[in-house]
Amino acid sequence: MSNQGDNSRRDGDRQARQARAAAARLYAVQALFQMEASGHSADRVQREFLNWRIGREDEDDDMVSVEADQVLFSRIVDDAVTWQSRIDQMTDRALVAKWPIARIDPVLRSVFRAAGAELVTPRTPPRVVITEYVRLAQAFFAEGRESKFVNAVLDHMAREARPDAF
Repeated sequence: MSNQGDNSRRDGDRQARQARAAAARLYAVQALFQMEASGHSADRVQREFLNWRIGREDEDDDMVSVEADQVLFSRIVDDAVTWQSRIDQMTDRALVAKWPIARIDPVLRSVFRAAGAELVTPRTPPRVVITEYVRLAQAFFAEGRESKFVNAVLDHMAREARPDAF
C-alpha cells in the first residue's frame, strides 16, 4: 500500500514540475513578445515578470497567475537574447523563402525564439520542446492552423540544431 502512495506522490510532483515548466515557457513567450513590442531590455522585462506577474495573486480573482519555474523562465529569455541571431537564421531557413521571420506574426516570432533558445542549448529533448511550443501555439491561436505551422518549423529547426537527437 505504501508503494502506491509513493507512486502517487511522485506522479503529483512530476505533474507539478511539468506545469511549472509549461508556465515558464508561456511567460517566456510573453516576455519576448513584450521586449519586441516595447523595446525594453531583457533584464527589465524579466524583473517585471518575476516581481509582478509570475505567481502573483491579486485582490481581483481574475488576476491570479500560476507559479512557474523561474530558473527555466530566465534561462529561456536569456538564451533567446544571447542566441537570437542564430535562432532567427534557423527560423528563416525553416520558413519558405517568401516568408522571412520579419514577416511572421510577432507572437509566432516569440514562440520560435523561445523554442529556439531551448533547441540551441541541449538541456531539453527536442521532441519535448516541439510538443510544448506546439501546445502554446494552440493556446494562442485556438482557431487557426498556426500550431501545424509551428510544428513544421520547429521540427526543421530541431533537426538543424540537434541532428543527433533524431
